[in-house]
Amino acid sequence: MVFNVTIERDEDGVWIVECPSIPGCVSQGATKNEAIENIKDAIKGCLEVRAERGLPLTIETRQVEVAA
Repeated sequence: MVFNVTIERDEDGVWIVECPSIPGCVSQGATKNEAIENIKDAIKGCLEVRAERGLPLTIETRQVEVAA
């Protein structure tokens, strides 16, 4: 499966990665690459828990166009 993730750096320099299509699925790392590897593990874990609880594996996400 392929997921979109968001990546940002916080004020302490830690990289925060979130998977918007899985509520609460967030991870972090000291480097961007570490954070991306960590979110892969987090996604696997979140999908397992959601399946065990009978929840939908993901929620719908979309891209929208906004005039800036």
